[in-house]
Amino acid sequence: MTYNALGFPIYNPFYVNQGSVRTSNRGLFNSGNATSRLGFRGTEDLGGGLAASFWLEAPVANDDGSQGVATFARRSTVSLSGGFGEVRLGRDLTPSFYNNSTFDPFGTNGVGTNLIQTATSAFGNPTRASNSVSYFLPPNLGGFYGQVMYGFHEKTKYSPGSLTPDVANNSRTGRYVGGRFGYANGPLDVALAYGSNTVDDDYYAGTTTKVNTFNLGASYDFGPVKLFGELSRAKEKTDIDGDFFARPAAVASNKLNGWLLGVTVPVGAGQIRASYSAVKYKTEDNLFFNEPNPKANKLALGYVHNLSKRTALYATIARVSNKNGADLRVSDNSPAFISNGVFTPKTSTGYDFGIRHSF
Repeated sequence: MTYNALGFPIYNPFYVNQGSVRTSNRGLFNSGNATSRLGFRGTEDLGGGLAASFWLEAPVANDDGSQGVATFARRSTVSLSGGFGEVRLGRDLTPSFYNNSTFDPFGTNGVGTNLIQTATSAFGNPTRASNSVSYFLPPNLGGFYGQVMYGFHEKTKYSPGSLTPDVANNSRTGRYVGGRFGYANGPLDVALAYGSNTVDDDYYAGTTTKVNTFNLGASYDFGPVKLFGELSRAKEKTDIDGDFFARPAAVASNKLNGWLLGVTVPVGAGQIRASYSAVKYKTEDNLFFNEPNPKANKLALGYVHNLSKRTALYATIARVSNKNGADLRVSDNSPAFISNGVFTPKTSTGYDFGIRHSF
C-alpha cells in the first residue's frame, strides 16, 4: 500500500505484498502515564469579580533533556475572567481534542492512547491551536460548560488577488474553528465537540481543504468502576471557490469513523485502566477499485500504583490490529516499517513501565 498526505491508503492493483518484516525498539521515553511538562501560571485579582491570568507551559523531555523551557509550545495564554466567563488568547488545546483526552481512561498518554486520537491526529485534527481566541462559559451554570475557539491563520491577503504568489498553502492554511459544550453533574459527564482545521489551500486552483471533526463523549462513575465512551467522525473536505482562476470538476473526500469503550477500576492504592477503540476509513480510491475499507482496532490494559499523592508506578500493554492496509501503531515511539510503503503492520504491540512524579 501507498498513502496520501493525510494517511489514507491508495490502492495499487498491480502490487503484491510477499514476505514479512518484524521491527522492535526498546528505549527510555517520557510521558508514558502523564505528559511531562514544566509551567508557570498566575492570577491577579482586579476587583469587582474580574481577574487577569497567564499560563506558560513547556514540554519536557526528561529522558534525554532535548526539550525544556526553550519553548512554551504546550500552552501560552493570557486571559480575563469574571462573572461573564473567560476570554483566553494564545496557544491552547482545541475543543475537538478535549473529548479524545477527557473520555480516554489513559488520558491520551503512552501506548494506551486511544486509537481515535492516534488516527484523527494524523488525519488533521490538531491537539492545539496557535494564535487563538477562546471564550469559556462561567462555571456556575448548574453543570453546563462550554468553549468556542477561533485560531487565526495569519496569512497575507493580496488585493487585487492576481498579485497573490502562486505558492501552495499561503492563503488560508492554519485556521481553526471549533466548540465544545457539555454537562457534568455528580457521576455523569457528557460533551459534544466540533472542530474545523484548514490543512491545505491553493489560491490559483481555487481549492481549500479542511478536516472537520465531530465527536461525542461521556463517562459515568458508578463508584466501583468508571465507564467511558466516545463516538467520532472526521471528514476531509475540499471546497471549490468559483471566484478563483480554475475550477476542478470534482475533488475526492475521505472519512474516518471511530468509537471507544473504556473503564477504570480503583483497587486499593492503585487503579486498573482498560479501553477498546476502533477506527474505519472510507476512501474514494477504495470505492473506485471496489476494495474493502481500511480499519483497525486497539486493546489497552494498564495499572497505576500510587506510592503517594505525587508519585506513582505504572505499567501498560496495548495491541493494534490493522486490516485492509490500515497503518496505525501503538505510539509515536513505535518503529516504522519500510518507508516506501511496501509493508504496513498487521499488528503493533507496545509496553510501558515507568514512574511518574509531580511537583
